[in-house]
Amino acid sequence: MSETETTPEETEPELPPYIIEAARSGRSKCKGCRKAIEKDTHRLGVLVEGPYGLGHMWYHLNCAAKRIWGKLEEAYAAEAWSLAKVPVDRAELPDLADLVELREEAEKKKAEKKELPYVELDPSGRARCKWCDETLEKGTPRVVIGREVEFGQQVRTTPINVHPRCVADAIQAEDSATGPDGLAEALRANSKGLDDVVLDSAIEEIGSLY
Repeated sequence: MSETETTPEETEPELPPYIIEAARSGRSKCKGCRKAIEKDTHRLGVLVEGPYGLGHMWYHLNCAAKRIWGKLEEAYAAEAWSLAKVPVDRAELPDLADLVELREEAEKKKAEKKELPYVELDPSGRARCKWCDETLEKGTPRVVIGREVEFGQQVRTTPINVHPRCVADAIQAEDSATGPDGLAEALRANSKGLDDVVLDSAIEEIGSLY
């Protein structure tokens, strides 16, 4: 080869959109449940553009079934287990027919999940009001409102239980994610399955919010 000849630049192999593999260490975390994926546990990698370029975001297969079913289906259709650095035996993986049950269960729970704020009857008598710290009596109405909680750089809304009589004060707290505007209407819309008489009584006990 003459000095003027050049060789083509070597390019890194293109990353596949999906990989199904056995985790090579226990350091990766599942983006679905945020827990560690233990070494040798089967995981799904989804190609994403991150701050340092392209890379795979990892999920437990069960979590992928619950959170990103469409992508899991595509990965199975593409036989993504054959793209792993150490190919996985298809027989070791769960069938989609088994994983679809997890998807349906997750969708059912999501449909049944109530939107904040709402009123419900206390089921046990063990919980305490997050405002006055007194016990919430079993079978009596409690109001579930939102509270902002910081997780690292993120702020999330978590549910808290309060007596109806404590709502006016609780929603004035600095970290309250539930405001007074339209509260009664929201409670009526979100308190599914609760007797109207009980709901009306709870809203009356809440009283004036201003």
